[in-house]
Amino acid sequence: MNKNIKLAVAGAVLALSASANSGIVIPAGEWTLDVNGNVNAFYIMNDSKDENTVLGGLANKKNTASGDQASSINTGLLPSWLGVTGKSRQNDLDTEFTISLQPGASSNTSLGLGGGSEFRQAYFSFGDKSWGTVVGGKDIGQFGRDAILNDQTLLGVGSQGLVGTAGGTTTTLGRIGAGFMYADFNGQINYTTPNMNGLQLTVGIDQPLQSLNVGNVAAVEKGDFSGVLTAAVTNSLDITGSQKNPAFVGVARYSFTANDVTGKLWVEGKQQKVYGSAFSANSNMYGIGGTIGAGPFGAVAYYYKGEGAGTTAFLMDGYSASGGKRDSDGGYIQLSYVLPMKTKLAASWGRSNLDKANGEGASNLVKSNEMSTVGLYHPLTKHLNLVGEYSRVESENHATIAKENKSDIISLGGILFF
Repeated sequence: MNKNIKLAVAGAVLALSASANSGIVIPAGEWTLDVNGNVNAFYIMNDSKDENTVLGGLANKKNTASGDQASSINTGLLPSWLGVTGKSRQNDLDTEFTISLQPGASSNTSLGLGGGSEFRQAYFSFGDKSWGTVVGGKDIGQFGRDAILNDQTLLGVGSQGLVGTAGGTTTTLGRIGAGFMYADFNGQINYTTPNMNGLQLTVGIDQPLQSLNVGNVAAVEKGDFSGVLTAAVTNSLDITGSQKNPAFVGVARYSFTANDVTGKLWVEGKQQKVYGSAFSANSNMYGIGGTIGAGPFGAVAYYYKGEGAGTTAFLMDGYSASGGKRDSDGGYIQLSYVLPMKTKLAASWGRSNLDKANGEGASNLVKSNEMSTVGLYHPLTKHLNLVGEYSRVESENHATIAKENKSDIISLGGILFF
């Protein structure tokens, strides 16, 4: 990877998508193995002075025990990562597999207990540049992929999210839920066309997801999320079994270069039919975005809209307790500039909105999550980047007189790619 922080971001993308830039390459007969990944850690200080209830809000309440501030040492949005990719050309086909694991960096009790580890990737692919590529297995989702991979907080922290969950969490949330929906790591089968003068199309099916109603869960305080996910599932619309239809996904991406200007445009969509205990409905998401770069300048813009898709993650709070469909939308803008000493200065603003369902009254359910971020990303070496970020997160509810929580988050740390 180049010393330029811009290519360090590309390294983060590669760590997520297991594409080409080599880590530690090992020839193994007919296969070439690539061991790659990253290690990162951040000191995070969260200052939250409000005590309002915003169910599904990302700006946490003040903790009645510890007061306004809480600190932690954790990985950022991009998990620490160890991946193994194998590639081979056989019978006129390019074949590939990737398996990865993501160890958590935090522990919140003595004896090293707490934290968590995940296995986000396990997939294979086959194809040829003449007709395209088929992928099967678990990998980062197609919808929202470009939004998260171009987010400046991919190399940092952004929103802390549920960092305080019992046992800790593997990562922070970055800008997830405050400008775009989480792409997630889904079981999927998809087909991508060959590159047609910059245009590529991907279509496929995803593992269907159950609805998740965090909005029905009792209020939680910053640093104390024990039982939230269990309660959320208990209050979901349907926990009796698997959904019978897969989710359908499609993305069109167009990349271009003109003199010193490079860019990318994409449009995307996702649909899943959801079956509750007394209803069925189609949940839909649509998105459009683009990036552009010219010398040291860069910009990103993205917008999405959902119908019964929820907020923060697909199908989270997409329906009321009676099965009413909630609309949602959001987006973010981001500007960056690489200084002469190769330090990247970036600033972004984003917001995600969740409407009430028809006939639904006032409540403490989240109405919006908004985040502004300023960050510095400096390549100390061609593999190691030092990061400093400040984020302001604001969450508002649907109460008759709307209430909101605000969190100021400062983080300092580093991320090393190999």
